[in-house]
Amino acid sequence: MKSYRKELWFNVPTRRAFINITPEVENCLRESGITEGLVLVNAMHITASVFINDDESGLHHDYEVWLEKLAPHEPVSQYRHNVG
Repeated sequence: MKSYRKELWFNVPTRRAFINITPEVENCLRESGITEGLVLVNAMHITASVFINDDESGLHHDYEVWLEKLAPHEPVSQYRHNVG
């Protein structure tokens, strides 16, 4: 079985962002020379995630609103882990 591994790094200047990484993943596939199989894309950071969906601005907005309701950023004093 053939395998290929590559790390991709993204610097995000904002607290939260949605980045379409499809072109980077496609480049990795071309580099690998693999023509069939599975692709594993894994966010190797505790505060990052990967989701597969349409790259649609309305959907991104809805996620932003939902995430802010789920875990509001401010006031930061509401979180114990922000102290110390």
